[in-house]
Amino acid sequence: MVLTPMGVRFAGHRFPAAIGRGGVLPDKREGDGATPRGVHRVVGMLYRPDRIPCPAGWAQPIGPRDLWSDDSRDPAYNHRVRAPHPFGHEKLRRADPLYDLVLVSDWNYPDAVPGRGSAIFLHVWRKPRHPTEGCIAFRRDHLFWIAARLMLGDRVVVP
Repeated sequence: MVLTPMGVRFAGHRFPAAIGRGGVLPDKREGDGATPRGVHRVVGMLYRPDRIPCPAGWAQPIGPRDLWSDDSRDPAYNHRVRAPHPFGHEKLRRADPLYDLVLVSDWNYPDAVPGRGSAIFLHVWRKPRHPTEGCIAFRRDHLFWIAARLMLGDRVVVP
């Protein structure tokens, strides 16, 4: 999978995509809104079992207490955690459909460096090409098509 100015190329197709409001940066920092440049790997797939069927055998369900730590003071920074959690975090089980299906990248994971950025996901976009906080986002049907063909460990190239 390769991010281009015209969208993401994957499996012989090109999909429109949204990136971080901060553009693409080589030295991502927590809160800068940038999509990190580099070659990343898909290390997980999360889904809302109350909204969609399991998209792949290796996908993990998102439960009501699932969170993602985005607090650089947290020993579990840039990892999935469970509520209650005393550090800053993002809810994975959102009211909106953005995280109904999430592909987790290995950006600053699993050995997270505090402040280097967290939760760089591939997920459903808010609206066409609407900027993200650093993630790569897609139209819902496109993300589901990609997820059905993606393998654990596949590359995400952000030049």
